[in-house]
Amino acid sequence: MMKPSAQKHASNLPTARKIRRACSNELYRTTKRLKLWVPKDKMEQAEALYYKKVVLNLTWIAEHESNRKVLSDWWDEQVSAEIAELWEVDPARLSQAFREAFGGM
Repeated sequence: MMKPSAQKHASNLPTARKIRRACSNELYRTTKRLKLWVPKDKMEQAEALYYKKVVLNLTWIAEHESNRKVLSDWWDEQVSAEIAELWEVDPARLSQAFREAFGGM
């Protein structure tokens, strides 16, 4: 029999902290692939936008967590255009950099 505290931690969904850190790391790696410096305020805005979209689609993302290509396709459709506009970069270049950083070729 599982202890009540063990049941609480048996969820498949990541915590808010893990999601926020993952979004931050993925965007950081993307900027490195772009060889682009992004001002702190724009990076924070992009992280907040990405985090919000992940949380709104968390169940779907958790179901597809092992398929990076599908997740990268979702990122292209749902997130990349807004971040490309915010960072003032070419959306196709941003998408390619994200895929390289994320591993969703």
